[in-house]
Amino acid sequence: MTSHDVVAQVRRRFRTRAVGHTGTLDPFATGLLVLVLGGATRLARFVEAERKVYWAEARLGVATDSDDLTGRPLGEPWSGEWPTREAVVAALTGMIGPSLQRPPAYSAKQVGGERSHRVARRGGSLDLAPAAVMIHAVTLLEYRPPVLVWRAEVGPGTYLRAMARDLGLVLGTGGHLTALRREAVGRFRVEAASSLDQLTGTEALIAPAALVEHLPRIEVGQEDGARLRHGQRVGSSEGAAGPVALIEGGHLVAIGEPRDGQWQPIVVLAA
Repeated sequence: MTSHDVVAQVRRRFRTRAVGHTGTLDPFATGLLVLVLGGATRLARFVEAERKVYWAEARLGVATDSDDLTGRPLGEPWSGEWPTREAVVAALTGMIGPSLQRPPAYSAKQVGGERSHRVARRGGSLDLAPAAVMIHAVTLLEYRPPVLVWRAEVGPGTYLRAMARDLGLVLGTGGHLTALRREAVGRFRVEAASSLDQLTGTEALIAPAALVEHLPRIEVGQEDGARLRHGQRVGSSEGAAGPVALIEGGHLVAIGEPRDGQWQPIVVLAA
């Protein structure tokens, strides 16, 4: 299933068009997809910037045009000796930190106003600019040449397919991603997630405030809560930075940012 397929099913089950997610999963990938419904769809951007944890499997020996198992092989397969475990660990460790990463040709990146995967599938040429990404941690879990498995904690916009491709380049063997599972998005873990079969009612939903638990919280009273719902500034933001979660009675009222010494609501949730 694609991420779009999941969204379509949830729209039907909850009888609302207002359903989105906080980051697409490749069709061959499994794992966690954080969905947002109703007014919470406007909070998605605050989750997209959170770190993500992936379990990934790659196969050395051949690169593909999609950087994964769904693509066409590029060039001749590797026929030399396989890299040592020490070489693989060194290559993975060398990816930790900030870097510029070239997105896969088959991705959601925009090229001249069109998704790059659509251009690539038509056989069009692509010149995707490298994007700044952050890889916080990488751990090699298993190495059985030519297959390796690793876990990575990454910042927004980081492609694990591109990691597999670049790993093959560094090792000189070529390589592509063969399996991918998203295990976490910020504080949300796949172990605590509901399956599609379990989404039979609102008991699976969590409060919008949980979506932005990583933001600083500021408690407001009823009067300020009413002002926020009308788009009006409240309180004092002197010396503070935003955004912040503005909470009334345990419920998220708005996301605010400092403006002219007060908190200006930039996202307001209905009462």
